[in-house]
Amino acid sequence: MMSNNKEDSGQPKMRHIVRVGNTDILGEKQVGYGLTKIKGIGVPLASAICNSLGLDKTTKMGLLSEDEVKQLDSAVRNPAQAGIPSYLLNNQKDYESGEDSHVIGPDIKLHVEQIKKRHMRVRSYKGFRYPKRLPVRGQRTKSNFRRNKGKATGVRKKKARAAMEEKKK
Repeated sequence: MMSNNKEDSGQPKMRHIVRVGNTDILGEKQVGYGLTKIKGIGVPLASAICNSLGLDKTTKMGLLSEDEVKQLDSAVRNPAQAGIPSYLLNNQKDYESGEDSHVIGPDIKLHVEQIKKRHMRVRSYKGFRYPKRLPVRGQRTKSNFRRNKGKATGVRKKKARAAMEEKKK
């Protein structure tokens, strides 16, 4: 009698959702691109994580064993300990600790806010431009970064001007 269980036939059971780095990833995604669903991880870092762990990038996430998922999770949380080069990390030479680290998930938003507040507290060039909603990295402002996009500016109509003058009286 044949059983319908895939584990008996030698193939691992396919999981539909795999949880890595506090993010649910669909099981049908390839490992290399499934990791990019985690905020803070792009294709180059995902590829480097797969290479450092010896995983095939084209393997489906749902077919990974529990051990491989745990290794993947620890590598995503601490890529520097997994042997990932520091130039792929998004928090190099941290201001407080001076170490290289990688920030993922909702922590990215908090980290960016801390950086902005520090710039404003120190009163740097960037710190003055953040509250004014101006670009901080040297972009041009003549034609971009306008707050009044779509609104008409310029000369008022004569009737509107006359109505304004009557209201003032």
